[in-house]
Amino acid sequence: MDPHQYCQDKAAASGSSFYYSFRFLPEVKRRAITAFYALCRELDDVVDECSDAGIARRKLDWWREEIASLYQGQPHHPVSHALAEAIHAYALPQEALQDIVTGMEMDLSQARYPDFDALRVYCHRVAGVVGEVSARIFGFSTPATLDYAARLGLAFQLTNIIRDVGEDARRGRIYLPLDEMHRHGVSETDVLDCRDSEAFRALMEFQYQRAQRYYDEAIALLPAADRKSQKTGLVMAAIYRSLLDEIRVEGFNVLHTRTRLTPLRKLWLAWLAWIRN
Repeated sequence: MDPHQYCQDKAAASGSSFYYSFRFLPEVKRRAITAFYALCRELDDVVDECSDAGIARRKLDWWREEIASLYQGQPHHPVSHALAEAIHAYALPQEALQDIVTGMEMDLSQARYPDFDALRVYCHRVAGVVGEVSARIFGFSTPATLDYAARLGLAFQLTNIIRDVGEDARRGRIYLPLDEMHRHGVSETDVLDCRDSEAFRALMEFQYQRAQRYYDEAIALLPAADRKSQKTGLVMAAIYRSLLDEIRVEGFNVLHTRTRLTPLRKLWLAWLAWIRN
């Protein structure tokens, strides 16, 4: 199979908001970001689909070696072949891709976070670094744009955490900071048993407000000179913020359902954001 078609199929199958954001890019950049996104999906699938942590670790170790081989000009996996041109064209640092693997590996050994500082380390590795790499592909002229992209990546991950509370609980994972849960009177058992309550909704409102602050802070960091090149990130932000607002409108019913935007709505939001930015 053609490596780029493999990545395209991988990205499309995910149904992610990111996929809809890529559609407005020029073909060369679209192929590069789709290959990078496919790599992230491959790594994420290792953690989510492998029930044996030992096997998952071995698979992630294989990916570490594969990334090293990619930078030595010897890729093996279709995703690596698709990425080969992009890593040179956009000066993508190998350590950034390895950081993402390390972040994914955290899920195999850590299912709780004592406070937001600890959670932020995880979020930076699995999302902030993803934002930085994406910004390099989109194009940037100043390091401040990478700061914007890292902050925006954290905002996306905080949105994912809010959306997936129930789904993660069914896997035995809680990404809500434990100290914040305690302050709001929500126990680990409450989350794992999916017990909805006023206290839980207040906790989620707290998470919602923080995620919104991260979006605001990220966009404030984006230099005007790079706003055009970073339009794809702004499209993603428009879709994700709409998702976040929809979750709130539904009363933070995240313990029992996974809020989704329809493909048509995602396309509409993406188009609106593209022409406005």
